[in-house]
This record gives sequence, C-alpha cells and structure tokens, in this order.
Amino acid sequence: MQAERHESGDLKYMTILPDGYDAGTRYPLVIMLHGFGANMQDLAGLAPAINSSGYIYACPNAPLPFDLGGGYTGWGWTPRGTDATPDDVRSAEDLLAGFFDEVFLQFNVDPGQAVLLGFSQGGGMTYRCGLERDSSFAGLAALSATLPDREILSGKLPESRSQKIFIAHGRRDPTINIDRAEAAREFLQEAGYAPEYHEYDMGHEITSNVLSDLAPWLTQVLPPANQAPD
Repeated sequence: MQAERHESGDLKYMTILPDGYDAGTRYPLVIMLHGFGANMQDLAGLAPAINSSGYIYACPNAPLPFDLGGGYTGWGWTPRGTDATPDDVRSAEDLLAGFFDEVFLQFNVDPGQAVLLGFSQGGGMTYRCGLERDSSFAGLAALSATLPDREILSGKLPESRSQKIFIAHGRRDPTINIDRAEAAREFLQEAGYAPEYHEYDMGHEITSNVLSDLAPWLTQVLPPANQAPD
C-alpha cells in the first residue's frame, strides 16, 4: 500500500492507495476520522488490517492543535468535552463537508460508495456528519465514541433509516464509559436504525478483536474492488 500526504484544501489529509492500485479502477472509499490528541496518521495503520487491495483510504487531520506536553502536539475536531461551543462544532462540520467533496472528486467516488469511520471524538464527528449523508455513505462505524446531542442529531436524520451502522466499545474504557455506547444504540434503534453493536473486554482502543468484526462488516456493506462477484 502507498501513503500520500495532501495539503491542498482546508484540511491536511493522508490517502492510502491499495496494493496494485489502478487509476482506471473505481475503488470504494473508506474515510477514517482520528480521535482527540491524535493526527491523520493514527488510523492509517488500520488499512492493511481491513483490506490491502480493495479500498482507497483517506485520513484527514483535525484542524485544532493542542499542546500535549513534552513537545508533542495533538489535534482535535473541537475543543474537548464541554469546552466545545456550537460554533466550534459547526466549523468542524463545515471543514469535513469540504473535505468529503474534495476526496470524492479526487478519486471519482460514486455516491454511496464510501464508509465513514471514526474513533473517539472522530466517532462523534462520524455520527454528526455521516447520518445526514446517507446518500454518500453506505455505512458508518463509531469506535469508542460518544453520540452527540440527541436533539440536534434528531433534526439531521434523513427520512430513510436503512444506513448500516457499526458500534464498538470497550467495557473497561476509562475515557468514554460503556453507557455512552449503549445510549447510542438505544437512540439509533428508537429512530428506526438497526446498528450492529459490539462490546469488548478492552479499554479506549482498537484491538484485533474489533478489526475481526469490523472488516467483514465493511466488506458486506461496501464490497471491495477486488471482491469477485457472487
């Protein structure tokens, strides 16, 4: 697989091209949003574990820098927790909307031929930006994430509730308690969705067990370019 950095738009981002990449082939797209304090490289390592030859992966870098100490800088989509204002959220949503348009155009991705995946704060942005774009994203994956404000989110839901949703969370997560994932599942079910829900004996992380469930779910929702027809 080949990784490339891009700095042409409002958000810096990384793309990971599949093994044997053919510019004439239309590949489905997997967009991955990192968590608070990480950067665009953080989730790139998931690509070969999911599928090394059937997808293009795109990983944007969140816009806000944060000093993590020791000379390290992390990035966030919004200020953490209750420090985030409605304007902060709208700004992040607008930046991601522009990024989606850019990367869909860059790789000639058809509507519905993409999945949006996010970890932690990136999972919250996945809910915020993905649920209202069901024509763009065939599925959403929220890993160790918190569902945003229900009232605001309810106003964004499309008429159709058939979009596929994957939720994964650790029972020992010290950062985002498991009850947040349970609340997300409950909200989505009440709204008419049928999320695929998984709990794991882990903390705030993405383990091989998560990937062993995520990869086949993704293949079913968004078949890779290298998958032979049935």
